Amino acid sequence: AETPKRAVKFFTFERYKSLFTYGDYLPQPIVLGAAGLFAGFTEAVVINPFEVVKVKLQAERSKFSEQSSTVKTAKEIIAKDGFGTKGLNKGITATLGRHGVFNMVYFGFYHNVKGLIPEQKDPAKDFLRRFLIGLVAGTLSSVLNIPFDVAKSRIQGPQPIPGLIKYKGCFRTIGLIYKEEGFLALYKGLLPKVLRLGPGGAIMLIVYEYVFDFLQVNF
Repeated sequence: AETPKRAVKFFTFERYKSLFTYGDYLPQPIVLGAAGLFAGFTEAVVINPFEVVKVKLQAERSKFSEQSSTVKTAKEIIAKDGFGTKGLNKGITATLGRHGVFNMVYFGFYHNVKGLIPEQKDPAKDFLRRFLIGLVAGTLSSVLNIPFDVAKSRIQGPQPIPGLIKYKGCFRTIGLIYKEEGFLALYKGLLPKVLRLGPGGAIMLIVYEYVFDFLQVNF
């Protein structure tokens, strides 16, 4: 899932950025944030079925050798619950929120701040400049979008009482978690998420920019 997910993220961001730039009606910071938001929405639609299958496989307690394959698990979900919000698109609203907020902040912050900090002539220093901005962008995005991530995990994961659907609907789930477990429960798993997407987000942006520049020059 990660390969098409990342491809969709960067490809659609560039396309939406061109769309929102048309006519020069919107200021650049809004263009970048809006392009990131809609790229996140598009990414969420593509990735959600993979997420549903992944969460189901990870939640199973059977031995690895006894576990169904990815394709078989997807077929079982479709046969039982279909393609809708009870089946392969369970938790789609939470996934839209997770990816929309993340990409809006991620791209918006990175490109706006990068434009404010002068480019360095020394390649090593310029690499560090980009990395630090990307690190902050990935960290800030993770902090702001994690309530949607927690809601998504509750909706797509096993329910507390088998056969009874407790968590359904993104904002309803967020409200229920807040009511029963408190505000900090919406930030469960924040540290590992930041440790993954802080540096990971920086690396993604830097690799994308270097490869994009290389391809523009050579092809």
